[in-house]
Amino acid sequence: MPVALILSLAWAWIQNAQPIQVTAAVLLTSILGFLGWLDDWQVLRKKSNKGLSAKLRLAIELGSGAVFTLWLLATNPDISTLALPFGLMVPIGILFLFLAIFVVAAESNAVNLTDGMDGLAAGTTAIALFGLAQVIAPTHPGLMMFCACISGSCVGFLTHNHNPARVFMGDTGSLALGGALAAVGLISNSLWALLIVSGLFLVESLSVIAQVGYYKATKGPDGVGKRLFKMSPIHHHFEQSGWSESRVVATFYAVVAGLVIVALGLNQFAIR
Repeated sequence: MPVALILSLAWAWIQNAQPIQVTAAVLLTSILGFLGWLDDWQVLRKKSNKGLSAKLRLAIELGSGAVFTLWLLATNPDISTLALPFGLMVPIGILFLFLAIFVVAAESNAVNLTDGMDGLAAGTTAIALFGLAQVIAPTHPGLMMFCACISGSCVGFLTHNHNPARVFMGDTGSLALGGALAAVGLISNSLWALLIVSGLFLVESLSVIAQVGYYKATKGPDGVGKRLFKMSPIHHHFEQSGWSESRVVATFYAVVAGLVIVALGLNQFAIR
């Protein structure tokens, strides 16, 4: 992450390619990455699975998202009008504040949930960022390079993180990557593209929500409920169903690549 962020920041300022926007994206990514580092450090220090409390983590995510969104609204009031494919524009006013804060927290946690197999989060995020870069390239060259730097950095990381992994991402990487995706989608007003290319991360999150909700709703007198999936997030369901870890990761790569193609197709059709 440091290599990707420093390179993208240097390129934006040297080329004068919307450096303020890139700086904002770098800052949000760095803050969430530092939050993840604190969580990882607590796990290592305590030698347990307990890092920062869930409430503290969420509070920092929401707080950083709020500050980022307020800056965005102050510098670009028109951002509260959402741009959709085919030239559709939807003004949502103050609701944009709550939507953007939700996007920051949801995206960072979604990538974090996806980081459960060797190479899964790094590879899927690299593909998603590459696709998002293609969508925003004509209007946001600085953010396009930001996406390209982080995508390339993820590919480099995969040389150490592919199965069997020698280095693990941890919350440091996953929260930062989610923050980077959210920052680009919000600044470029490309939430529709972000939703599509991040579709896998959304499904991962929904599988956890559905699993927990169904378990609680079906609890019997013995306090034991039923499960929708063999295990959540959903990549573990496939693993428990007999898929090898490599097969799950490769399939998820293909799914994200397909989603990127859909986003690019919609973008090209809208331009024409």
